[in-house]
Amino acid sequence: MDIEIIFRIAAIGILVAVLNTVLERAGKKELGQLATLVGVIIVLVWVIKLVKELFDTVRTMFKL
Repeated sequence: MDIEIIFRIAAIGILVAVLNTVLERAGKKELGQLATLVGVIIVLVWVIKLVKELFDTVRTMFKL
């Protein structure tokens, strides 16, 4: 696994935190929560893809 995915997840986290803070200070708390939710969904999709690749690798390794 590349360390690149860890940096991508960290970058999304930083962007979402900054966006959330800016939106909350502008009085748009609901949009800040929506931005946070979108960030979490993006990261979950990446993690699900990685877990699928892991299971495929294990399956081919043991030829199941």
